[in-house]
Amino acid sequence: MQQIIVDISISPDEWIKLYQGVATDVHTTARDGRSVRFPARILSRFFLNDGVRGSFRILFDDAGKFTSIERL
Repeated sequence: MQQIIVDISISPDEWIKLYQGVATDVHTTARDGRSVRFPARILSRFFLNDGVRGSFRILFDDAGKFTSIERL
């Protein structure tokens, strides 16, 4: 099992684009400097009126497949 920690700030307007499928992936930099891309849908349960904001731990298996996400 591997993990990355990311700090995310997605405004409601940006989230609408993701939700509507205009964009499907989130591109960001992990705290350790790695560039990461993952499906926006894994963040949907964290969406609030002000968008998606916070620090998250994303877990994935050794093959690089997403397993879970949690807010820190």
